[in-house]
Amino acid sequence: GPRQQLKILVVGGGGREHTLCWAASKSADVFCAPGNPGTATLGTNLPLKDSDLDGIVSAVAEHKIDLTIVGPEVPLAAGLADKLMDAGHYVFGPRANAAQIEASKAFSKKTMEEAGVPTASGGVFRDEAEALSYLTSLADEPVVVKASGLAAGKGVLICESRADAELAVREMFAGKFGAAGDEVIIEECLQGEELSVLALTDGEQSLLLPPSQDHKRIGEGDTGLNTGGMGAYSPVSTANRELLGRVRDEILSPVLARLAETGAPYKGVLYAGLMISPSGDLNVLEFNCRFGDPEAQVVLPVLDFDILEHMWQIAAGETWRPVDSLAEASGAAVTTVLASRGYPASPEKGVAISIPADLPSDTILFHAGTARDNDGVLRTSGGRVLCATGLGSDVSTAVRRSRELAEMVEFESKIFRRDIAWREVARAGTA
Repeated sequence: GPRQQLKILVVGGGGREHTLCWAASKSADVFCAPGNPGTATLGTNLPLKDSDLDGIVSAVAEHKIDLTIVGPEVPLAAGLADKLMDAGHYVFGPRANAAQIEASKAFSKKTMEEAGVPTASGGVFRDEAEALSYLTSLADEPVVVKASGLAAGKGVLICESRADAELAVREMFAGKFGAAGDEVIIEECLQGEELSVLALTDGEQSLLLPPSQDHKRIGEGDTGLNTGGMGAYSPVSTANRELLGRVRDEILSPVLARLAETGAPYKGVLYAGLMISPSGDLNVLEFNCRFGDPEAQVVLPVLDFDILEHMWQIAAGETWRPVDSLAEASGAAVTTVLASRGYPASPEKGVAISIPADLPSDTILFHAGTARDNDGVLRTSGGRVLCATGLGSDVSTAVRRSRELAEMVEFESKIFRRDIAWREVARAGTA
């Protein structure tokens, strides 16, 4: 393992990256590219876009970075891990061929079918006429229509009627999502409760982090437009050791084995977005090739071990022996996303933010879309502005602390959901 103080570079500038810097800063010197005002308090921000792959490789050499951790999917899909490895640097994150598990939903679907992993029934289409003809053959509504490529989380449409699905297919082939919609996937709509499972993996073994659930809809009661995520909580009581063991054995292990067989071994964190049916069936909704956002903001704070040690061993190719393949949560965490009015369509930006000097105990405020102007004033710079994480021995306590922090931070266009973790709170109430 790392003997001296490691130098770590976290690539990205959102809430997930602030959380990764927070976790790494306990035992390492932290750099972040481009980072944000939150990461600036933990280490050194480098003025590099996460799309500037060559600039990042140069910075790693210049600052003698020991390990680069890549936050977002776009640089991974573009081959940032490949460039770093080829230049002799350690990186936590998959090569581009393995990152296709997120970057190409068609590739992901094919891999799951070949690995015998349960997922929604459906088809992949490159031709509009074929896609429309397939739609008419479907018995059930609603129908899910997806752009195969990366569309910043906006390329998945749940269509209540076949007419809506037809419109979605036509719009995708007409270029609504650019090249992401050159291939379109049509699937049955799975019912049940969603679960996010993040697993560290060296390509064969995996360490499942405590399970989480995020809230994608803008409105309370899970209504309104889909967003990148309005909040999350961990752990999830229904995801007990038995269920997580099934996720490992029936989903993660077969997919990792299949990727290795096809010459795309996967190293990094593999995120499985799952649907658990009322009868307990598991189906994969999607895979992501990186930590979830906002799931990282609740999963990393409930770990009682140094995750950096595991990332280092995986990236450095050291013998990695996780003691148990299922990490237990120490306590619970809830994060409430403070978003800007108008999110997700057209968020207001540039509004001054006021953060109290003393935050409540057992809370952490992660920066997602903030920036300091020339006068040093903190302002909103994105749709999701801050993530108010509350910690506690149980989810109900963590909810209270998260909400307290969410209320204390002030900016004129602030919107947030007051019902994050409502399912878990309801379960605890009936227990």
